[in-house]
Amino acid sequence: MLHGRLYYVCILVVLEREYGLGEELSVKGDVYSYGILLLEMTTGRSPVEPMFNEGLNLHNFAKMALPDHVMEIVELKLLSNDEEEMETTTSDNMQKIGQTRNGNTKENCLMSMVKVGVACSMESPQDRMDLNHVIIELYSVKSILEGI
Repeated sequence: MLHGRLYYVCILVVLEREYGLGEELSVKGDVYSYGILLLEMTTGRSPVEPMFNEGLNLHNFAKMALPDHVMEIVELKLLSNDEEEMETTTSDNMQKIGQTRNGNTKENCLMSMVKVGVACSMESPQDRMDLNHVIIELYSVKSILEGI
C-alpha cells in the first residue's frame, strides 16, 4: 500500500507544480505531466526523491545529462534484455551492454526519450514540445526498438 501512496504523492507534486501556479487545465499542462512521467520511466527516479531539492528537480537532472551522460542516469533495467543478466551485471557493465549490443541503437533511443521528456517538461508552457511532435518522436523510437 505504501507504493500506491507514494505514487499518489508524486502525481500531486507534478500537478501542483503545473496547476498550483494558477495555470488552467490545458493540453500544455498534460504535456508537462507526460514529460515528467516519461522521465520517471527512463530514469527510474521519482520527482519527490530526497535528492531533488534546492533547485534540482527531475527535469534539470535529466537536462544536465544530455547529451553525453544519458547512459549514467537511465534505469539499468532498460539496458538489459535478460533478467538473469541484470542480477549478475554491475552498472558499469550495463552501460557497456547498452552501447555495444545492437550498436548504439538502444542508447540513441533512450537519449531520444529523455530529450522528449525534457522538452515536454519545460517550465514555460510555450517552450514545451508540441504534442504532435511528441507522438512522432516516440513512434520513431518504437519503430527502431521493434527492429532490434
